[in-house]
Amino acid sequence: MTETAADPVGTRPPLTLVKNTTTPEPAPTDPVVEAVDRADNPLADWLSVPDAPVLPAWARSAASIKANAAAFGRLTWWHTQYHGFRVPKYLVKTVLLAARGFFRATMGLWPTLSAQDHTATVKALRAQVKARPEDVDLAARLQMAHFERTRTRRWRFGAAAAGVAAAAVGIALADPMLQAGIAGAVVTPLAYLGRGKETHLLDQGAPPLRVDMSAQQLNDALRAAGLLKSGRANEDEKDAPRVSCSMGPVRDGRGWAVIFDLPRGGGKTASDVLAKREVIAQELGVDEIQVIMSRVRASKGGNAGRVSMWVADDDPYLGKPNPSPFATAERFSIWDPIPFGQDARGNRIEVPVMWQSMFFGGLPRRGKTFTQRLMTAAGLLDAYVRHYVADGKGGADWMPMRAVAHRLVMGAEDDAIEALKAMLAELLVEMERRFAILRELPTSICPEGKLTPEIVQRYNLPVIFVTIDELQEYFTAMEREDREQVINDLCRIARRGPAAGFVSNFASQRPDADSVPTKLREIITLRYSTQVVDRASSDMVLGKGKAAQGADASVLSEDHVGTGVLVTGPASYVTVRADYLDGTGFATLCQKGRTLRQAAGQLTGDAAGDVTAAADASGAKLPPILSDALEVMRHSPRMFTTNLLAGLVNLDEDVYGDFNAEKLAAGLEAAGVKRTSKQVKISGTNAAGYQRRDIEAAVPAEILLAHG
Repeated sequence: MTETAADPVGTRPPLTLVKNTTTPEPAPTDPVVEAVDRADNPLADWLSVPDAPVLPAWARSAASIKANAAAFGRLTWWHTQYHGFRVPKYLVKTVLLAARGFFRATMGLWPTLSAQDHTATVKALRAQVKARPEDVDLAARLQMAHFERTRTRRWRFGAAAAGVAAAAVGIALADPMLQAGIAGAVVTPLAYLGRGKETHLLDQGAPPLRVDMSAQQLNDALRAAGLLKSGRANEDEKDAPRVSCSMGPVRDGRGWAVIFDLPRGGGKTASDVLAKREVIAQELGVDEIQVIMSRVRASKGGNAGRVSMWVADDDPYLGKPNPSPFATAERFSIWDPIPFGQDARGNRIEVPVMWQSMFFGGLPRRGKTFTQRLMTAAGLLDAYVRHYVADGKGGADWMPMRAVAHRLVMGAEDDAIEALKAMLAELLVEMERRFAILRELPTSICPEGKLTPEIVQRYNLPVIFVTIDELQEYFTAMEREDREQVINDLCRIARRGPAAGFVSNFASQRPDADSVPTKLREIITLRYSTQVVDRASSDMVLGKGKAAQGADASVLSEDHVGTGVLVTGPASYVTVRADYLDGTGFATLCQKGRTLRQAAGQLTGDAAGDVTAAADASGAKLPPILSDALEVMRHSPRMFTTNLLAGLVNLDEDVYGDFNAEKLAAGLEAAGVKRTSKQVKISGTNAAGYQRRDIEAAVPAEILLAHG
């Protein structure tokens, strides 16, 4: 999934079919195979077939053909608009050219109409008569010549006038469409006759290119970045080392594509080019976000000095976000690659998550949680996916998961931390149970010792999605001993869980060694980072040294919400503009997921016992303060009023930001809550508070009956 500017297939050096090797001499009975590349073989050059494709680079894939067809369509539409707005100008210009053509035609016909050949004869005879006035025969010849001249001129002018008059009458009496056709038939040749050598009817328009590129500009940029040596002082600059372009620079979609090889002898590699991305962008006059570069590997005909580069005309990650296909989907199989987003050139990016673990990082309010939810959303539409979710922030982002999640932990308070520890312990027990089952299965059912779609349904072993958002909130709130235990549990799940059908989906705002330990981050296989402050922070999320390879999330700006760098392997990365799925769409998917699981008998755990989720699924509406209070008290049978208020503010600050104890009590009482006691005892301390059973008792009886 590495970003590439163009398909480099077919750029490998020629290979001969058979090589002359030092193999042992064949037995006398074996046929002798003659090598074709011997120096004395006259057919060697003909039989050495180069490993080169017959199609040009743009025609080697359906995606490339589609992209170029779209670019041709955009170019055609631009020219249509450009010349369409200039039609009045072209009409005036045509009339002026036709007038000049008419003048030229008239001047060309004038000698014929005026019988200039006879006029020359008459003038010559008149001169002779003046010289010899006594010559009567000469005078008679002059009279005859004058008569012929005037008769021919009258006949020709008369015929021309009659023709013009007849044409005018015919045009005046003709149908308007025919008139237009005749006018065009007359004006067109006249305008053509009136043109000059430098005169063009149509303006020579060309689409304005925000970015231009040539081989010379590329060499100059690389030389300025220190990647190419400069020529000696006594040499011409054209003799300086230059790159050799195996393709381009050519227009490719909304940018320029080029594949080039660094010259040998300079000591520079493709990795050196990737590390100079910012300098190269500056020399080309663009922002580094517009420069997409990658190495061309040997599998695609490349070498250690071959680079693929695509330079966009403008920022390719801005504009209206692309809606996620999940917004309208009804079902999805988690065994298929998940639709994730688009790269700079509009290519769809899909991410396979089975046997993988994922980590999302980046600054707040850059779309990190929205992107992380795309992965979980895919599992919502598969009834045989069981969700374990923990949100260290405890806000509204993951609250809709109560309709589906087998376990849902909200917040990072003491009770939530205990719930998280219990959830991880449950996952470890389930993981070991699954391995024990898989070990006992015959190879005909479980050939690789891993989960399969058939095993999932036959033995009721659904894929388990472990989603934890805001990891740093848990780690910073825990005691050291608990923190080490939780880290070890997460590492075991991320390292061994994939074979048992566990998909880890972790996220953190501050992926440093204190917030998310290195030993956890380093075993994650898929990583995604939205904007971060510097290259060091980018490497913390994406992996050490990734920024030097070009996978640098620090080049993203505040405008790139929902855009990040996705690393899928040691040398594979791509900058992706993730699909957009808002909170309402995510909540709708959660309800779809609940319906699918109810039909398949897979609604389990917390979701099966959540009365608020049951009310939402049945269409009944609980008072918001009632459902929110139950959500805050999810892990606690009782809670102090101060803690309940803090949890409500964290859940929705706009609604509960100005609440106090009196306003909370009034709101819950209006929702039907009858407190059996205004004091609660927690850890030996008595204070004003609420019992969860009192709040649950306010849930309408019909919902409880429907819930079971």
